[in-house]
Amino acid sequence: MSVRMPNPMHRLAAFALSVLPALLLAGCSTEQYPQSAVHPRSDYARDIQKLLEQQIFWVVVIFVVVQVLLIVAVVRFRARPGQPDPKPVHGNTALEIAWTVAPTIILAFVAVPTVMTIYKTQGAPPPDALRVKAIGHQWWWEFQYPDLGVTTGSDMHVPVGKPVLVEIETADVIHSFWFPAMGGKRDAIPGRTNRMFFTADSTGEFPGQCAELCGIQHANMKMNLFVHPPESFDAWVADQKALPAEPDSTSLAGLGKRIYSEQACIGCHYIEGVSVGVLGPNLTKFAARKTLAGGMYENTPENLARWLREPDKMKEGTLMLNLNLTPEQVDALVAYLQTLK
Repeated sequence: MSVRMPNPMHRLAAFALSVLPALLLAGCSTEQYPQSAVHPRSDYARDIQKLLEQQIFWVVVIFVVVQVLLIVAVVRFRARPGQPDPKPVHGNTALEIAWTVAPTIILAFVAVPTVMTIYKTQGAPPPDALRVKAIGHQWWWEFQYPDLGVTTGSDMHVPVGKPVLVEIETADVIHSFWFPAMGGKRDAIPGRTNRMFFTADSTGEFPGQCAELCGIQHANMKMNLFVHPPESFDAWVADQKALPAEPDSTSLAGLGKRIYSEQACIGCHYIEGVSVGVLGPNLTKFAARKTLAGGMYENTPENLARWLREPDKMKEGTLMLNLNLTPEQVDALVAYLQTLK
């Protein structure tokens, strides 16, 4: 008696069918994939999601109709033993009209909502919108609030329920501003200001990313959006405007301030009342930020110390200089920067 071996292709198909549902369900997790664009948290993102769902509906309808017609044609007009050759057909006016009119109608169902969404999301922002200027640098984001007198790096803060107008610029090459939960991408192009506006409808923290290849550290050009209740946002603004406490000149932090003023740091970074550099991130409220190195590392004393010692190893290609600081200088600078909150 012969034993029939299983077909390798059958085993592969069975494996694929068993794994596919798990992969599809994994794509629905917001915890594993926090930068998912299908979990909208603003009016702009919901408009895009609604348009996407409408287009998926029509794509599915087209697919089902085409497959049904294909199956009917295959079954009904299949070759049968003894059947004579089919008669040639030269044109069918009704069929030709149908396959011309049907795509036109379908395209209308796709085009009209698309154009309406474009006009809705690309129109003029509400007059009371909060202005935020987002400036892309290699490889970090700067956020300026011109009407509030506040500047941050890598962390963007907005109030929930209030329109936000983002004016997008670049200090060097092309970047792309993208918070997936808030809406679509918008390029930062040299010599041009692009704009987008949205109203966040949920509080929380939402990750963002540069979405345009901009150099060796493009993948590590990250940012965070913090959506606050209105009173919490007002408190954040007030805290950002308040100057950090002056460190005791005899303390380790006081020594760090002197070292900061004597090193090249003073020429690159801005600290209110201390330095006026503009090449690197504004450090006035550095200790209040979640991340450092353009959103790449958590802002902890350990990561900060390592960043000061070897920035070129922590983020290859960074413009942050390796000043060859001594361990004592690093400790003092860390102590000083931790007071800037």
